[in-house]
Order: sequence, then C-alpha cells, then structure tokens
Amino acid sequence: MEEVKIDRAAMERLAKALVFICGADHPTTIALKAAAESGSEQDIAKARKLFLGLKPGDRRAALTMLAD
Repeated sequence: MEEVKIDRAAMERLAKALVFICGADHPTTIALKAAAESGSEQDIAKARKLFLGLKPGDRRAALTMLAD
C-alpha cells in the first residue's frame, strides 16, 4: 500500500484538532506543530509515528474534525 502524504497545512489543522482532543502540551500535538512548521522528513516521520500511537478514538476524532 502506498503511504499517504499530508501537506503542511493539513498537519497544522490536525495539530489544532489535537489541541482540542488531547491538549496543547500533548507530545503528538507538539510534534505535529513542529512538522507543519519545519516540513522536514524527520519531523514528519516523528509526528506520524506519534499520531499512529494515539488511541483509535482520538485519531478518528481528529480526522473527523479535518473533514468538517
């Protein structure tokens, strides 16, 4: 399966959704903000790993907020 690329604007919106769901000081929120700002592959990989480590309900909620 091909890995989906998320643009920086989407990462920023996802970080904002996670502020609401997990809090501004949550490591995943911080990593997504850093990845959105820098755009570096290393930051993006770290943010992706942390996002996939969230509870399934939290991931679904954040992605649902993006769809709205």
